[in-house]
Amino acid sequence: MAKVPLPERGQPLDVTYLYQLAEAVNDLSTQVSSATYNYTTIDTANAGKQTVKTSDTKFFAKYTEIYNNATVTAGQEKQDSVSFSNFKYPPIVTATVVNISGTSAGSDTTVILKSVTTERVDFVVKFNTSGTTSVGVNIIAIGIPN
Repeated sequence: MAKVPLPERGQPLDVTYLYQLAEAVNDLSTQVSSATYNYTTIDTANAGKQTVKTSDTKFFAKYTEIYNNATVTAGQEKQDSVSFSNFKYPPIVTATVVNISGTSAGSDTTVILKSVTTERVDFVVKFNTSGTTSVGVNIIAIGIPN
């Protein structure tokens, strides 16, 4: 694709320059839309495989703090949820525990997704070791926008 020359300050914009801009934009559009690697396939639980342009895929990411310098016991569970919007089908969701404090209680922690809908994910954080900890959860949802 040809590069469009940058105009000088105060340079009048003429038809030739506008033509070059339009041509460059059209070339870029053709290259992006025809490439096969610009498609994403999301295998949803409710609607099966959905293939859309990557630019039409919805991504959502959020960090949520679960405990800050709290004492937990082995087997203790904390339920929480994260809300999102504008997914056509329940998205693919991953959740990871972040051990902020670096303690053994934070290291021996699991997160379990209970339910995923088009509007929220419910999860449980389970502590397998007693102690004081600060933990959070990273949530990433990828799906088809509504």
